[in-house]
Amino acid sequence: MFGIGYFKAQPTEYILRYTSGRVSKQGAGIAFYYLQHNTQIVAVPTSSLDGNFVFNEITSNFQAVTVQGQFTYRIANPAHAAALLNFTIDPRKRTYVSNDPERVPQRITNIIQMETRGEIQTRSLEETLRQYQAMAGAVFQRVQDKKLLEPLGVELLSIYFMSAKPTPEVAKALEAEYRETLLRKADEAIYARRAAAVEEERKIKENELNTQISLEQQRQQFIELQGKNAEQEADYRGKALEKEADYQARALAKQLEAYQGQDARTVLAVALRELGANAAKVGNLTITSEMLASLLNPKTDDGSAR
Repeated sequence: MFGIGYFKAQPTEYILRYTSGRVSKQGAGIAFYYLQHNTQIVAVPTSSLDGNFVFNEITSNFQAVTVQGQFTYRIANPAHAAALLNFTIDPRKRTYVSNDPERVPQRITNIIQMETRGEIQTRSLEETLRQYQAMAGAVFQRVQDKKLLEPLGVELLSIYFMSAKPTPEVAKALEAEYRETLLRKADEAIYARRAAAVEEERKIKENELNTQISLEQQRQQFIELQGKNAEQEADYRGKALEKEADYQARALAKQLEAYQGQDARTVLAVALRELGANAAKVGNLTITSEMLASLLNPKTDDGSAR
């Protein structure tokens, strides 16, 4: 109404208010009334923004590699950035009147690609595929050290490399080589396991054989000990029998001493009495008349009966 407008910026917007071509007010998140016919409003975003990139580069061994990543940045010097690019907005629609703000992430991407190329050209394909995450840190450090984004008024917050991929043909070759390596390692593991099993089986059989030999040796020693014991026992029994027979002979001799000088009939009567007392122990006994006659009438030296 009457050509007067009201503008209120966001806290993350740095505003430059131009009146008749001169900066009349500036600051972050400010609000003001303005005359529409002679006022221009420049809004520079100061919040952190993300950008994506995909680079196709050549490694030191002349192999193509595709690097995909993301970076985060913010406009640290909005007044300087506004002097280089057109951030003028339509206050009623709150849209930029030019596409200059869209050029900021592209310019940052170009700088990151230049430094990434320098890192990749010093590495082989295998090193790039293995070290792409560490390579992102090296690129970030190079951009910071060279202060490549200060002319744009931009501060780079982080760089991440999400992936690094070779061409499909090279990828298949690397996969085949890696697959063969894994299969070879698997075969080696199988052979090692079989060798270990054979070695363990050999040790078991060797232990069983040693145990069997030890048992046979112990059995042989036991048999020899049994033989010696049997021999010693037989010798002992023989000596005991000899002593027993000797003792019995001596006892019998002493018993017979009592009958020396006695008449034959008396001795015979005693013998028959003993025989009768032990009749239960006698199986069969035959005494003929001739035997009795010879015992009762022994002959003298001249052959006549007494």
